[in-house]
Amino acid sequence: MPIHDQGYRHYAGRKRPLGTAWWVIARQQIRTVLTQKRYLALLLIAWIPFVARVVQIYLAANFQQAAFLATSKELFRGFLDQQGLFVFLLIVGASGAIADDRRANALQVYLSKPLTRVEYIAGKLFAPFAFVLSVTLVPALLLLIVHVAFAGSLTFVTQNLYLLPAILLYSVVLALVGTFTMVALSSLSKSRRFTALTFTGLFFFTTAMYQALQRITGSQLWALMSPRDLLSVIGDAAFRIPGQRAVPLWAALIAVMVIIGLSVAVLEKRIRGVEVVK
Repeated sequence: MPIHDQGYRHYAGRKRPLGTAWWVIARQQIRTVLTQKRYLALLLIAWIPFVARVVQIYLAANFQQAAFLATSKELFRGFLDQQGLFVFLLIVGASGAIADDRRANALQVYLSKPLTRVEYIAGKLFAPFAFVLSVTLVPALLLLIVHVAFAGSLTFVTQNLYLLPAILLYSVVLALVGTFTMVALSSLSKSRRFTALTFTGLFFFTTAMYQALQRITGSQLWALMSPRDLLSVIGDAAFRIPGQRAVPLWAALIAVMVIIGLSVAVLEKRIRGVEVVK
């Protein structure tokens, strides 16, 4: 009768560096999202405005009759505004980031592994954050490259160097606000549908409340309660769009940081509540 050694055996596999476990969560999240045909179709459709802008840049560069379509800072600001609908839909599509794990009671399983709360949250945030940047930051930067290619000159870029940080800042802030808010709301429920409806309601409710209170009181400071209007202020300032803004830039930035901070607090509390002792 064979005798099996039940003693301790050293792990013979490859050890992963500390702090990289978040990528396992992020990679699985990306794979799950990309298996959804509707989400994949949305990502592809979100690039149609990019193609339209490329045609605009080509016509302006090669035909004098289309000079009114010349590349300007308004083109990039308008493009990112146009992508707002796709950003909203992509973020709503991530409503099950944590809600699905809560429904399946998978949080305890995740956190019983060599995985910290921070790594788990970072992994859940990465997928929607990356998808948002893929339809804002990436195509906007490509439009700059396309302009240089068609114009055969760096004149426009050198005269408008602020466009690079403007595109980066606005795209990243847009992604951070939407991603943190959605993932935080997802941690409060076991239903992705409820999470999506809550996010949609908050988005439109705060905008409607700002407009109503602004008309009643005559004060635009109520814009601080509307993420949509805060992002508009940041975008106008980044792209140096003239005109009166609802609130100062510094106030808008502080309000955005408060939104992100509250989201982090919610996530920390909700994930801590189910953490198990390793």
